[in-house]
Amino acid sequence: MQKPTPQKRRLAGDPDPRALLERILRVDHAGEYGAKRIYEGQLSVLKTAPSTPTIRHMLKQELVHLDAFDRLLPQRRVRPTLLTPLWHVGGFALGAATALLGEKAAMACTEAVEEVIDAHYARQVEKLGESEPELRATIEKFRAEEIEHRDTARAEGAAEAPGYGLLSRGVKAITRGAIWLSERV
Repeated sequence: MQKPTPQKRRLAGDPDPRALLERILRVDHAGEYGAKRIYEGQLSVLKTAPSTPTIRHMLKQELVHLDAFDRLLPQRRVRPTLLTPLWHVGGFALGAATALLGEKAAMACTEAVEEVIDAHYARQVEKLGESEPELRATIEKFRAEEIEHRDTARAEGAAEAPGYGLLSRGVKAITRGAIWLSERV
């Protein structure tokens, strides 16, 4: 006789399974949309810089991620975040502003965002536990690609950006704030 899979005990304040699913899909859709806009902002400034093919490759992967969440939201009857217009402008502005500081700063932005997203996706997989195996697999696949983006940015000299420490901390704080808001609004 097989033992039943242990369920994680919900603690006070933890969302119920439906609310957790809604938060995950809403924030991941918002995050992929924001990533698309960051890369579009970077490309608008860097145009023909040596890093342009790398950024285009990362953007292409983000578009695949966004497309997946664009399909999942209506399938699961989850509304997107109400903050999409803010992420539309803010993501582009963040990408363009860091690119104006140079290619290394654009890579520092990517590294910082992807470092936060790596941890964020890992927490989601843990929270899902054994439920939602297809969604978990999707998140794990996308997480691996986000880690690839982070590692690429590091290899492209992210740490050599002017004001790297401050820039990295600032972008991470913005990313964490956007995650928190997008889960809830």
